[in-house]
Amino acid sequence: MAQETFAMLAVDVRRFAIHSHQAAPGRAQLIDGVGFEDAALRFVEEFHPAADADDAVSLIVEDCGTGERQCFTIDLATGEAEPCD
Repeated sequence: MAQETFAMLAVDVRRFAIHSHQAAPGRAQLIDGVGFEDAALRFVEEFHPAADADDAVSLIVEDCGTGERQCFTIDLATGEAEPCD
């Protein structure tokens, strides 16, 4: 379904490997998205990772094509994503 949605929008879709900040990279899940933040939010929607005491989750997002990595903290109450500190 996600691929069909991307195709209708005619955007470049990339593949990302995503895991929680605390988990080993070998526990990463593959997610398609149009960018790092989009992929991180899709990961939260699909896998429902456990939140910390602040009702947030920190994720490492790696572009499978380039190897570039970014970290995001996502507030599960609001859905807002910010770069990790």
